Amino acid sequence: MKKPIYIIGTGLSHNGSAVLLKDGQVCVAIEKERLSRIKHDGGNDTLAIQYCLDAEGIELSAISLVVQSANFDIPNREQFHGKRIFSESNSPKIITISHHLAHAYSAIGTSPFSECAVMVIDGCGSPLNQHLELHAEQRGGIDSVFINENRMLCEKDSFYHFSDNKLIPLFKDFSKMEEITKDCLSMPTTKHSIGGFYAAISKYVFGDLEDVGKLMGLAPFGKPNKFNFDAFEFVSECLYVKDNWKNNFTNPSKGYEYFTEHFSYYADVARWAQEQVEKAVTSCLNFRIRRFPHENLCYTGGVALNAVANAKLQDQLPANNIFFEPAAGDNGLALGCAFYGWINYLKKPKLPHDGNTCFGKQYNQQEIDVTVKNEINQNFNQKFFLNEEELISYCAEKLNSGKTVAWFQSGSEFGPRSLGRRSILAHPGIKNMKNHINKNIKFREDFRPFAPAVLKDKVTEYFEVGRNSPYMILVDKTRPKYLQQLINVTHCDGTSRVQTVEEQWNPRFAKLITEFHKHSGIAVLLNTSFNKKGMPIVETPLQAIQLFKETALDILVLENTVIEKKTNIF
Repeated sequence: MKKPIYIIGTGLSHNGSAVLLKDGQVCVAIEKERLSRIKHDGGNDTLAIQYCLDAEGIELSAISLVVQSANFDIPNREQFHGKRIFSESNSPKIITISHHLAHAYSAIGTSPFSECAVMVIDGCGSPLNQHLELHAEQRGGIDSVFINENRMLCEKDSFYHFSDNKLIPLFKDFSKMEEITKDCLSMPTTKHSIGGFYAAISKYVFGDLEDVGKLMGLAPFGKPNKFNFDAFEFVSECLYVKDNWKNNFTNPSKGYEYFTEHFSYYADVARWAQEQVEKAVTSCLNFRIRRFPHENLCYTGGVALNAVANAKLQDQLPANNIFFEPAAGDNGLALGCAFYGWINYLKKPKLPHDGNTCFGKQYNQQEIDVTVKNEINQNFNQKFFLNEEELISYCAEKLNSGKTVAWFQSGSEFGPRSLGRRSILAHPGIKNMKNHINKNIKFREDFRPFAPAVLKDKVTEYFEVGRNSPYMILVDKTRPKYLQQLINVTHCDGTSRVQTVEEQWNPRFAKLITEFHKHSGIAVLLNTSFNKKGMPIVETPLQAIQLFKETALDILVLENTVIEKKTNIF
């Protein structure tokens, strides 16, 4: 029997991850934070790689190739923020690729296209000199203005064409690094970065660079046209961040209490920033696509996680088909590294991908039984269902009665969104359910919205555009007739960050929504990630039980095991 070809892709920046490719297809992948329990954890990759090897049941000796990427480093095989798993062996071979190239291949490998354009926009990519050290053949395609620059430059946005199994860079823009100052709006990345701008506003509003996702949720509470100046400008189709806009913002948040006292002001700032990002992204992509037309587009990089901007891109760009990479942030670098190894280095054909983004290992019933026995006491009721239909019916009935359900099924999702494998689920229309979950389960700010998970064939019934959005990465408008039925998953501006549920790769979740529809008349569930504020999404049965016990969750479903609290102190 022919031995399989295993490739490890590893991302070593923040949001680190590891991916194991088997004969060109993902067999297991994990983000490091899910294992270390440190949000946005990165650096050393031994923990994540060992998880992948263990899940597949192989040793390091079975690996044919390792492809790695980090923002500002070419990591040593022995040490990188600690001892690496490769330190005591000269094999497998390790190669390094640049940041934007890894982003690009992450989209190519998981997209439905055999030929496409690829756009990468993020906070900060690889330094130019490192990029050229790794990919000297691309020197001729980079503007001499950048080549001759004496200061450190980093990738800002990159546009590629993929066909015939080859990725060709068409346009790469670079930016100098921002000078480190005490300015509250100092860019944390390069000086002219869309992602860096959004992170700077996040710090101004929330006091935290990592809270960029909250801005999108806060923005709809703001008033339009409150500020009449722009943050961005384009010169020769290259984007620049102006300096003078900063003069208008001199009241950075001094903590959550201060933020709530001045909520309307910070909401206005968030709305302005969101609108600026939308205009910048749309302009940037329009420039590239008009210059290099193609009907298929892959869009990735951290900025591509902005679901509001993505919906506007889908409506306004000349490209007919857009694939928004689900793991568009740095957690997706490992995916790109692995696919680069298969497609570019080994010269193997890109294989079809079924759309699934759930690459974690599956925990067997014995592992679950042992954990439950050790952790569950007389304060809980426990049931085990041999029949899936009975399990689904029981859970749907409980959801319809107003119970909150922690839903732990199969391998975990890869990327920032829970898509029905590690989810907290609830009724979308029961009054005050949104506030209850934010306050007593997620322990987070009350303005933050929740997503509707809807059966794919029902999306046009509930939402105006009816976007196909299997990765919860696009917004749509809730139809007015369903505003009350979907009150917990519709934001203050009438929008929803929709997940269309695919039965092909998410069968049990699809069955649950179908059954809930029979009980409630609504083919939609409230779906949010199985974690609380500041915590990575749970990975193991133990983590699931621990979080279940410390929150107001009513029911925990671990595969076929259902655990219910006898009383709830919240």
